[in-house]
Amino acid sequence: MSENTNEQTEQVGGRNRRKVRVGVVVSDTSDKTIVVKVERRFAHPLYGKGVARTKRYHVHDEKNEYKVGDTVRITETRPLSKTKRWRVLGLVDRPA
Repeated sequence: MSENTNEQTEQVGGRNRRKVRVGVVVSDTSDKTIVVKVERRFAHPLYGKGVARTKRYHVHDEKNEYKVGDTVRITETRPLSKTKRWRVLGLVDRPA
């Protein structure tokens, strides 16, 4: 199988390895929550054509510092609410 660069994991202290993703903030209207769109690209198993799939993650943003359009790095965490299982690690890029 091919290795996907988006499927990165990190070691945090003594905890298990956690998934890390990079995506774009598409919504910041909720308090302490942002919605991040993560795109993964792969070759179609039969035809070989490049295919893109996107997924939206509800991410914890404690200080409400990230805005729509920001590229952020997120990591898995314990469940924080019904839909939030990710938190922001940091800003990757902010559009001018």
